[in-house]
Amino acid sequence: MSTAYKSAIDLVRELKQKHGNWQNISEVDAARMMSQNRFKTGLDIAKYTAKIMRQDMEDYDNDTSQYTQSLGAWHGFVAQQTMYAKKKYFGTTSKTYIYLSGWMVAALRSEFGPLPDQSMHEKTSVPKLIEEIYTFLRQADAKVLNDYFRELNAAEEAGQDTSAILEKIENFDSHVVPIIADIDAGFGNEEATYLLTKQMIEAGACAIQVENQVSDAKQCGHQAGKVTVPHEDFISKLNAIRYAFLELGVEDGVIVARTDSEGASLTQKNPSIK
Repeated sequence: MSTAYKSAIDLVRELKQKHGNWQNISEVDAARMMSQNRFKTGLDIAKYTAKIMRQDMEDYDNDTSQYTQSLGAWHGFVAQQTMYAKKKYFGTTSKTYIYLSGWMVAALRSEFGPLPDQSMHEKTSVPKLIEEIYTFLRQADAKVLNDYFRELNAAEEAGQDTSAILEKIENFDSHVVPIIADIDAGFGNEEATYLLTKQMIEAGACAIQVENQVSDAKQCGHQAGKVTVPHEDFISKLNAIRYAFLELGVEDGVIVARTDSEGASLTQKNPSIK
């Protein structure tokens, strides 16, 4: 029998013995529900996906043919169907991420309606979308595992060998994949960046993409008129993001630091030599 599934059954059986009035609780049903809900919180997801992303980065450093694909999603249903398709045609979700770009959120998720990529949408739009996507991906896990358990029931009732089905349950390839979440220029100073990063991580994000533009003057990457912050200000925001990861226990969290300096027209402050 599969290790994780059997362990869950054993755990519930022990709890039933400890609490004598749980006789109506089926350890098998409870274990299946526990297996279908592997991730209890967004932080569970962030820690799990951060390890995946770090391993993928190492794999790529060792062999550039082991690249990853980041697929855009602006709704939980879109992300879910994308992962269903990935598993159907490739057999796995490995090396596949969800990418939440700022322009996509601004264009499709703003309460003000479609907006350009200038950080005018609500700053909480991205953490809400992260939570929504992982709700749909966890639902996909539950649905597919439920199909496996139905298959297991039928095999057991027919007296057939169940080892292959239990192997599928044990080695289940989750639809939950890493999310790279675009925080634009941080939506404010380093404290604002830190607070918003915490919300994004708590929703499940393991990777935060941030750029070195001035938040209030933010432009899309291909637009002219970009204004960048001094180097030390950007470093402060990167540190704020790292502090948020560490505070929440996501030690493997990833920061994608993007610079618009080469395409910028202005710098917020002119450094002086003293």
